[in-house]
Amino acid sequence: MVTAALGLGVRWLSARVGEGLILDLRTAVFDHVQRMPLAFFARARTGALVQRLNGDVLGAQQAFTATLQNVVSNALTIVFVLVAMLSMSWQLTLVSLVLLPVFVLPARWFGRRIAAITREAYALNAEAAQTMNERFNVAGAHLVKIFGDPARESASYEAQARRVRDIGVKQTLYGTYLRVGLTMVASVAVAVIYGLGGVMAIRGELTVGVVVALTAYLARLYGPLTAMSNVQVDVMTALVSFERVLEVLDLEPSVAERDRPVDVREAVERTGAAVSVDHVSFRYPVAADVSLASLEAVGAPTGDPTSDTLTDVSFEIPAGSMVALVGPSGAGKTTITQLVTRMYDPTSGSVRIAGVDLTDASHASLRATVGVVSQEAHLFHDSIAGNLRYARPDASDDEIESALRAAHVWDLVSSLPDGTGTVVGDRGYRLSGGERQRLAIARLLLKAPDVVVLDEATAHLDSESESAVQAALNEALKGRTSLVIAHRLSTVRDADTIVVLDDGVVVQTGTHTQLLDEGGLYAELYRTQFAPTA
Repeated sequence: MVTAALGLGVRWLSARVGEGLILDLRTAVFDHVQRMPLAFFARARTGALVQRLNGDVLGAQQAFTATLQNVVSNALTIVFVLVAMLSMSWQLTLVSLVLLPVFVLPARWFGRRIAAITREAYALNAEAAQTMNERFNVAGAHLVKIFGDPARESASYEAQARRVRDIGVKQTLYGTYLRVGLTMVASVAVAVIYGLGGVMAIRGELTVGVVVALTAYLARLYGPLTAMSNVQVDVMTALVSFERVLEVLDLEPSVAERDRPVDVREAVERTGAAVSVDHVSFRYPVAADVSLASLEAVGAPTGDPTSDTLTDVSFEIPAGSMVALVGPSGAGKTTITQLVTRMYDPTSGSVRIAGVDLTDASHASLRATVGVVSQEAHLFHDSIAGNLRYARPDASDDEIESALRAAHVWDLVSSLPDGTGTVVGDRGYRLSGGERQRLAIARLLLKAPDVVVLDEATAHLDSESESAVQAALNEALKGRTSLVIAHRLSTVRDADTIVVLDDGVVVQTGTHTQLLDEGGLYAELYRTQFAPTA
């Protein structure tokens, strides 16, 4: 009864510690990853990140709980057995301990190899998880059905799964080799004790009963010793899991918040939401600063930038006005919007809102101040109301309806069987592109930011959808400071100022009429777009 109670207590304690470990590690990793800059997610494989939160954390927990229970019970058993054996015959006890290094050294050798195999297994599982993430989301599934071949996809995944299987077999064999080898050593030890003890019994130095008792105790000694040797293997395996988890936690975010950040909203209330881009130069960070080789495809991070994306860019957006960024692809327009939303920090120069340098601003106040609608409106697999409340969790049903009406999408939503409770599907795929964009605008209106960034919000829409979205955008921009990117120059004619970029440099600044009269790149882009229809 005491043994049963102790076993139950140890099991409860190990489970409590192990599950607590999972909670702490998962929460810490999730929180840390959320704080990483956009460049981190641009390089990291989603499947590899999920593997860190699931497989690696579970591997650490399982090894930890099993280790805790084994160490406590086996250590106590070894101590009591050694005391009993020494009281019977210290000579034979020392002989049995001569074989102790045979238990320790192989465990170290096998432990290192099993740790290496475990590391490889985790990498293979991450690859398999990445394949599933890419193929099972709606966009990936659509691509596979159009260009892919189910047989080829299955064969590719089978090859990955087969490699995982082979690694698993190798892990099992290594563990079996260690266990069988130690069992054989224990059998040899029993034979040696019987031989020496038998000789001593014949000489009258020991009784036969003591010899038999010592050999029985050997079984109680070498069993825990074998288990303790396996503990070393478990610990080294667990260290692989901890190493992979801590590797993520040790990567410091390159876009970090200061110890005493400034609240941008307070500055906006005092002076208005003016935006200033002051002599900004920018080069995308190298992989070593924002990513981990083990989270990328294969090998060390590659593709480091070799030149600046922006060079000495300056312009102002007075509070309540609209500035449009135009220029050829690759000119640096989207990069500027990412600096204004502080996805990145400038290499040199500064970006300010209401006079506050964004590197001094708190992340929460910046999120509350700046809203974005991009060309690919992302929606979660949730209801329409759930997607809108992501921007403002405390929003009431009436406020959601008002935002949907302002975004010119209420008629559509109200016609759906479940209304705002309609689930939009993975990435909003159950809706058309124009409908997704208007829901994104409704989310922006519900948030009610002071600064609005539009990154080619109508780039991929047909004329009818563009007209509806443009009407919603006009509502969203009323009274707000706005930074707009548009390839279609017809959408930025009414901008207060147009900034023309080429190869990361500001080449022209002015109104639509001024820039046409001036000639240059803007006039060339305008003629290119509208000459065919003239």
